[in-house]
Amino acid sequence: MGQFQRYVVKALQAIGQWSRKAGRGWLNRHSLGAFLSLVLVGTTLSVVVAASTASIGNSSGEIHSGNSNNLIAQQKNIKLNLVSFSVTQAAHDKIIPRFVEKWKKERNQNITFQQSYGASSAQALATIEGGLEADVVHLSLAPDIQKIERAGLIQPGWEKEFPNGGIVSKSVVAIVTRQGNPKGIKTWTDLANKGISVITPNPITSGSARWNFLALWNAAIKAGKDESKTLDFVSNVYKNAPNLPESARNATDAFFKGGEGDALITYENEVILKALKGEKPSYFIPDVNFSIDNPVAIVDKNVDKHGTREVAEAFIKYLYTAEAQKVFTQTGYRSIESNAAQKKEVVNQYPRLKSLATTNDYGGWAAIQKKFFDDNGIFAKVISKINTSATKTWR
Repeated sequence: MGQFQRYVVKALQAIGQWSRKAGRGWLNRHSLGAFLSLVLVGTTLSVVVAASTASIGNSSGEIHSGNSNNLIAQQKNIKLNLVSFSVTQAAHDKIIPRFVEKWKKERNQNITFQQSYGASSAQALATIEGGLEADVVHLSLAPDIQKIERAGLIQPGWEKEFPNGGIVSKSVVAIVTRQGNPKGIKTWTDLANKGISVITPNPITSGSARWNFLALWNAAIKAGKDESKTLDFVSNVYKNAPNLPESARNATDAFFKGGEGDALITYENEVILKALKGEKPSYFIPDVNFSIDNPVAIVDKNVDKHGTREVAEAFIKYLYTAEAQKVFTQTGYRSIESNAAQKKEVVNQYPRLKSLATTNDYGGWAAIQKKFFDDNGIFAKVISKINTSATKTWR
């Protein structure tokens, strides 16, 4: 017991003595004032001691609320929840074991990843509603992360916390055809021809679908069409869509496994991954294209709840390393590193494009969302122009 604490104990003992005297009738008008003063001193000192004790507890490494970093530092086993969009799994399945091994070597802690993959917008909604308590989200497009931000789970400014505006992977749009391309589909324009069946996901649920929509729109604009004719062109493409699957993965399965459609609009990384697995999909990359930029962010509310902020930050930083970016490149993604993009093996795998639009060319995602995907946006106008007969199944 320190000197300060011993003094407090003596003060409290004195209060006890005054109380006993009061019980024997010793208390008079003067002694009552002194007694009350001493009670006040004792009460104040008790509060100070409590605060001092709490401070001592914190400095000695005991676990108190708000001290989650100490909690993580003392744990041998840590769980990190990663929520991502459907087509990133191949890359994360290779990246995660390398990060786990690196962390184990540096910190002597075991990290277990709980992973979830699905349609980007659906994954964002599940995170907001609490069905998926994501620590890290890697989604198809910025608006899906912005939804989580507006729900109060991610702090504003997330896109400034990591390099490249939070973009950690990227791709472009590819058009896949049946082997031998029996319908002779060679350009964006061919997708609007009569007798062509197109598979593309639903922009309401799928980030991939929004990229596809923007690529179609951009191709027509770059070809010199005004917005009225561009609307007609895009509407004709969607008229040729027998269904709109929920996600890019579902669309790919509908085309390859279900045998649906003459053409599939998809991510370039999807078809490259199939080629790497020994399959030989028939596809082409339109030389007028759109840059598909996939952001990553920490879900602040959840990492603070789980005490996993340090690990989450380290994992995201690892995704930007040359080692992780090489894995992205090996699994079909275009590297965000300018130096990697110049390497011979990368150039051979990823053809250069004549024209590559970005979201900035259309005013950024806020403007894009309002113009194209709000309730009264252009996509809604496309739907209104389509004959939604009973034979059309949009899921």
